[in-house]
Amino acid sequence: MTLLAVVATVALAAQAAPAPKAEIVSVTGCLRESAPNTWTLVNATDPTPSNANAPQPKDVPAAPAAGKNEFRLIGVSEFNLPAHKDHTVVIKGLYIKATPMSRINMTSVTTSTSFCAPAAPK
Repeated sequence: MTLLAVVATVALAAQAAPAPKAEIVSVTGCLRESAPNTWTLVNATDPTPSNANAPQPKDVPAAPAAGKNEFRLIGVSEFNLPAHKDHTVVIKGLYIKATPMSRINMTSVTTSTSFCAPAAPK
């Protein structure tokens, strides 16, 4: 009977604790190819809640933003990232917090400027 009670308690606890919800975010930074077909966003801003759609033209920064974050980009095969290489871009996608580097599963990429800002002081 005791084993049955423990199993029931564990089962109820598993049902009561919802899985963490993944968040769609927007980040702006410098697009770099760190290795062949491995893309990172460096000097990136903090992630801000967003939607999966590409930003409206009025929401694209006119000057490159310089942040302190770095993100590995995944789900990149649908995008022509070489066309945006070494540009400041706005990336939207699913934010996956991880150590040592968080990832973003991309849903859109938009060029902000054709150059990157200098790195922000750490």
